[in-house]
Amino acid sequence: MSSLTPRILTAAEARAERDALLAAGRQLVFTNGCFDILHRGHVTYLQFARAQGDALCVGLNSDASVKRNKGPSRPINPEEDRGYVLGSLAAVDFVVLFDEDEPKDLIAQILPQVLVKGSDWAHYVSGREVVEAAGGKVVLADMVAGKSTTNTIAKVVQVYGAAGNGQEGSA
Repeated sequence: MSSLTPRILTAAEARAERDALLAAGRQLVFTNGCFDILHRGHVTYLQFARAQGDALCVGLNSDASVKRNKGPSRPINPEEDRGYVLGSLAAVDFVVLFDEDEPKDLIAQILPQVLVKGSDWAHYVSGREVVEAAGGKVVLADMVAGKSTTNTIAKVVQVYGAAGNGQEGSA
């Protein structure tokens, strides 16, 4: 497998990566989300998260999890595509899919030293207790104002209409 190929791992494989990092005196950072339509806010957030340690694991909500959390019209992009795009970013070392509504169990399996979540989730960070009980820390990231998947979808609908305007084409 080329180093340019995105790394989509199982929870057990991610734990092995974490253990290897720890043995080398390095820290694994974990964050999670849907990352449905990637935008500048996501990239800035992931760069911030990666800077908190030596490697970044992104827990990616499965399609079923996104649908339960965001509604029946989401995700826009399937989990395979979202994982591939995320895993292709320089800031992301590997991606782990999870099907639960929140990543607490996945975090307990991987046990990262640093857990990063957006400041919009300051009221509740899933997995906080697990990470802090193991001596790790939680870091809150500032959000980029006006940058969200919901805003991106709204802009597309505003420009092209809910059903499109017939001007289909490739990117």
